[in-house]
Amino acid sequence: MTPQDLVQYLLTKGLSPELVVFITSMLPIIELRGALPMAINIFKIPWFKAFLISYIGNLVPVPLILWLLKPIVRILSKVKFLDRFFKWLFERTRRKGNKVIEKYEEIGLLAFVAIPLPGTGAWTGALIAFLFGLEFKKSFLVIGLGVLIAGVVVTCLCLLGWLGAIIAGAALILLAVLGFWKL
Repeated sequence: MTPQDLVQYLLTKGLSPELVVFITSMLPIIELRGALPMAINIFKIPWFKAFLISYIGNLVPVPLILWLLKPIVRILSKVKFLDRFFKWLFERTRRKGNKVIEKYEEIGLLAFVAIPLPGTGAWTGALIAFLFGLEFKKSFLVIGLGVLIAGVVVTCLCLLGWLGAIIAGAALILLAVLGFWKL
């Protein structure tokens, strides 16, 4: 089922466009990056309302991922093959992991989540925070801030097109320079 099929299915079931946007923003890969343009450009939901719905929806899975991965891995690790796999995965991830995240931890995670590209959202950020053993509260706050920044970028793109992309890109570069300068 494609994302378009899912949206169409939800609409035929009588769900409001706002609820469809909320549900879509909770889905991996699509997340806020896909739900926000759908809300603004297709459903014509006012940008501020669309932003809030997408932002909140995108954050709903994060605490679940951060809380549930550890017990799930612990339970699955009781199977010898899976235990070896998880040990290999964690060692490899920490050894060959993203150097920015490894070196700068929370700031690296923020930069990773804030970039509005496929595969760099809240779901992946929560998985990375878990794999690198980052603290729950900090991880949730950093992921939330990253999703906020990505939401601003996507909203600018939806409302202003290429001008929005240039403005958002310049703002991100400025934030990155200031953030790394303070380090």
